[in-house]
Amino acid sequence: MPAFRYKTIKTDGVESAGEIQASDREAAMRLLTGRGELPTELDAVKDHAGTGESGGLSISLGRSKKTLSRPEVANLVRELATALEAGLPLMQGLQTVRRQGTANSQQILDFLIEKVEAGMPLHQACAEYGAPFDDMIIGMMRAADASGQMSEVLHQLADLLDRSVELRRELVSATVYPMIVAVLIAISVVVLVTFLLPTLLEPLEGQPGFTMPWPTQFLLSMATFIETWWLVIILLVITAFFAWRAWIRIPRNKLLFDGLLLKMPLLGRVLRDVAVARFTRTLGTLVSAGIPILTALKIVRDTLGNTVLMQAIDMVQEKVSTGGSLADPLERCGHFPPLLVQIVNIGERSGRLESMLMHAAKAFDRQVNNSLKIFSKALPPILLAVMAVIAAFVLAAILLPLLEMQSAIGG
Repeated sequence: MPAFRYKTIKTDGVESAGEIQASDREAAMRLLTGRGELPTELDAVKDHAGTGESGGLSISLGRSKKTLSRPEVANLVRELATALEAGLPLMQGLQTVRRQGTANSQQILDFLIEKVEAGMPLHQACAEYGAPFDDMIIGMMRAADASGQMSEVLHQLADLLDRSVELRRELVSATVYPMIVAVLIAISVVVLVTFLLPTLLEPLEGQPGFTMPWPTQFLLSMATFIETWWLVIILLVITAFFAWRAWIRIPRNKLLFDGLLLKMPLLGRVLRDVAVARFTRTLGTLVSAGIPILTALKIVRDTLGNTVLMQAIDMVQEKVSTGGSLADPLERCGHFPPLLVQIVNIGERSGRLESMLMHAAKAFDRQVNNSLKIFSKALPPILLAVMAVIAAFVLAAILLPLLEMQSAIGG
């Protein structure tokens, strides 16, 4: 039977340590608590072969640290909130969610259960584990621990994560078709220029009195270049990809690129609306959960995904930390819509900032949906127009030499 090394605190406050044999870690925990001792540490003792059972960190992180996708985290948080809402203590709620979870979530929950059993708060256990628990999730769980409204705050966190996943899916679905069209354009041009055009025009080359039109000469030169240097082109593309990744990691370059994205006609509007909606809902949820405004701004900053907007929130946070209002620096930075500034101003004056932000979040969510619809409907025609221009150029490169040859024969 496995052995477990423990440290406990007895009811009279005296610390105790030793080893206990049990079928598994939970059974060892029950034996200790049945003796009136509160476990602070409980680790499996390795056997002579060098292996042993261990709950949580010692066995799970020894193999590999598991993580979860955003939807899986949202489901885990909502299941835990439902268990707590039903009246279960936190430990039993974690164990209940673990029993019906996936292999990855079970490993993560094993770690959390071990730490919570040792007396660590849930938010601190999540922070120690790391991904998939980011600053926003840890901040919300800290607010849940501090406010005493664990189930309510966790439901708010699950709603926030669900909305974040929904926005991401809407953005992906809006760009799937344009990306497919763009790929088809690239493939069509490569096939026409590299294979079809040289085959069609080969009989016309070298004919007396025949002059190749410049569009045809351009495409033939491109086809020859691709055929001769295709390996070099592939290497250059790979080099450019890694050079771009290195370039974009520099903060100054990242700031410049994100600023250009926000100024793009269609995409910039979508990115700005998504960031504003996420900022409003996240800030409203954090403030309503009892998190101080400065801490909430710090958490929200890391959820925007654009360094220009993150820099703007840094300026807002600096102004608020000196005793200023939230609305004034939001207005001065110029990246947030007047409606949001006015709502924040009214909320601060009336003392109902969190409720005003949550109402505004619904309006901005509708605006995001409208922007995504405009983006998804406007981009495909633009790409089709580009494809039509390219196809017309290739067609001209094919037909012009045929017309030239017909004129030469007719002459």
